[in-house]
Amino acid sequence: MSFSNTIIIGCDHAAVDLKTSIIEYFIKENIQFDNIGTDDKNVSVHYPDYGIKVAKSVASGEHERGILICGTGIGMSMVANRFSGVRAALCNDLFSAQMCRKHNNANLLVMGGRLIGDVLATAIVQTFLETPFEGNRHAERLAMFETLGELL
Repeated sequence: MSFSNTIIIGCDHAAVDLKTSIIEYFIKENIQFDNIGTDDKNVSVHYPDYGIKVAKSVASGEHERGILICGTGIGMSMVANRFSGVRAALCNDLFSAQMCRKHNNANLLVMGGRLIGDVLATAIVQTFLETPFEGNRHAERLAMFETLGELL
């Protein structure tokens, strides 16, 4: 495992089981993590509450990378990408997980807990954590993100 920093992870009630599976993987692989909840799949929660906590932590630099999971991943992606400096990527397959790191230097992985199973999710997380950013022309493109505020 080339990634050695603490990961922040959060989910809504629709993804507690998948998050639990990922946490088991983290424990097995000695990957440090901060779990900000929710941990009760029987109590409905508002996904933005958890998306905000994780995205805010990544945006501030407290955590270099984060993981968010909700039913489809769409809502969490929308919330997370509202934060400056967050590059959240919705990945429900291995190729997307690899490319979001190589070309987009994604720092927040989002998955759909109702769309993928434990084995695939674990492989996606592993790929996300182990794949390096290629830089070069991709860094130039990412630099363009920083000027978006001037255009809006």
